[in-house]
Amino acid sequence: MPEGHSVHRIALQFRRDFVGHRVAASSPQGRFAAGAEDLDGRAIIASTAVGKHLLLEFEGDRTLHVHLGLYGSWDFAGEVSAAPTFTVEDGRVGDEVRRSGSLGALAGYREGALSEATPEQLAAAQDAAGERNLRVGGPTRRTTLRMAESDRETEAPEGGFPPPPVGAVRVRLLTETAVADLRGPTACEVFDPQQVEKLLAKLGPDPMHDASRTAENRFVQRVLKSSTPIGLQLMDQSVVAGIGNIYRAELLFRARLNPHAPGKTVPEAALRRLWKDWAHLLAIGVETGQMLTRADLKTEQDYRRALRSRGERHYVYKRTGQKSLRGSGTVVMEEMGGRTLYWAPGWQNRPEV
Repeated sequence: MPEGHSVHRIALQFRRDFVGHRVAASSPQGRFAAGAEDLDGRAIIASTAVGKHLLLEFEGDRTLHVHLGLYGSWDFAGEVSAAPTFTVEDGRVGDEVRRSGSLGALAGYREGALSEATPEQLAAAQDAAGERNLRVGGPTRRTTLRMAESDRETEAPEGGFPPPPVGAVRVRLLTETAVADLRGPTACEVFDPQQVEKLLAKLGPDPMHDASRTAENRFVQRVLKSSTPIGLQLMDQSVVAGIGNIYRAELLFRARLNPHAPGKTVPEAALRRLWKDWAHLLAIGVETGQMLTRADLKTEQDYRRALRSRGERHYVYKRTGQKSLRGSGTVVMEEMGGRTLYWAPGWQNRPEV
C-alpha cells in the first residue's frame, strides 16, 4: 500500500500540471459517472495530501477525495513535468537532482539531527523539500508516469493526445495538455467542505501537512494516554497520518523502541524525537520517491546501491533472519495487528518490556 510520501508526491504532480487548469472529468469505467459529471468543467484550485488521502479542490466548493488503498494508482500522460529524481531500475541519479543539491541534502544525514529542531525549523525544512521537489520538475515533456507505491516513467504512447483509456479507469481528469487516470482506489468521492473537515478531524497529524508544535503535541499526547503498543499506534491513522508497514518498522528501529512497549511507557522526549524523525524520512521520501531509511548512506554510490536493492535501503524490513545492522541478534518477523512486523529485539530494547 502506498505510504504517505507517495501520496504527497502525487499531490505535487497535480500542483505542477493541473492546479489552475479547467478539466474535463469523466469515468470511462462508469463507476464514478455522477461524481465526474459534478466535477466536469471546473478548475482545480488546490492539491493537498494528508497522510494517505489525496484532496483535489475544485472551484465551487467541490473536493475530489481519493484513497489509493492496496491497488490504486494514478497514470499521468501528455505534457507533464516528470521530476528527474532517483531511478530505481538502474540506480541513476537525475542530473537536475544533482544540480539542485538534493542528494547533498540527503547524504551524510546524522541520525536524530532534527531531534532538537524548533517547530519553525521543522516547518521550514518541510516547505523546502516540497518546493525543491516542485522546482526540479523542470519543463514539461511528453511522457507517461505511473504513481502509486513507487513511481515509474515510460515512453509516451504512439498516437495523438489524449491516449485512449486503458483498463478500468475510475476517473479521468483531462486538460488541454495533460491527463490523469485513476485506477483501483479504495475511495473516490466528491466531498463538500463539511465532509472534508470531518475527514481531517478523524486523521492524526501529518508533519508534511502541519509541522507545528500543536501537531507534534497532538501526536505525543495521543500516544501517552494509551496503553496500546507503540507498534500498533504508529499504524493507527487517527494517531499519526501516513505511516505504513515499512516506515513503522524502520522508525522504531531507528529509535531503538520495542514495538510492544505500551504507548504510555514511552518517554515523552523519545516520542518527540520519533515525530521529527518521521518528518525527516517523509521529506526524503517525497524528494526521492523511495523510502530510504538507513542513516549510513553517505555517498552517491551508497544511494545507487540502495535504489537497486531493498536490502540496502532498510534496516529491518524484509530482512528476517539476517543479522541486525545495529546491536546484536537477528531480525525477526511476527504478526502485529494483522500486519507483518519486522524488528530486531537485540537492538530495540527501549523501554524495557
